[in-house]
Amino acid sequence: MKRTIQGLAEAGDQLIQQAIDATRKYHEAKDMGAPAAEVQRLKLLADSLYQAVTEFQLKSRGEAGDTHH
Repeated sequence: MKRTIQGLAEAGDQLIQQAIDATRKYHEAKDMGAPAAEVQRLKLLADSLYQAVTEFQLKSRGEAGDTHH
């Protein structure tokens, strides 16, 4: 990842797009009646990606705490 404002923005945009795509796949699976385990897996993935977006944005602004997972 680039250590510039543009590099951070590009990395953030990619992560946001992944979170949006994961959420869309979750909703599609849920609406199509996919097995509960698959729906739950997709929900956890989407939630995880949105958490990563939040943490990335906080870190890029220098507002993140010291907790690393």
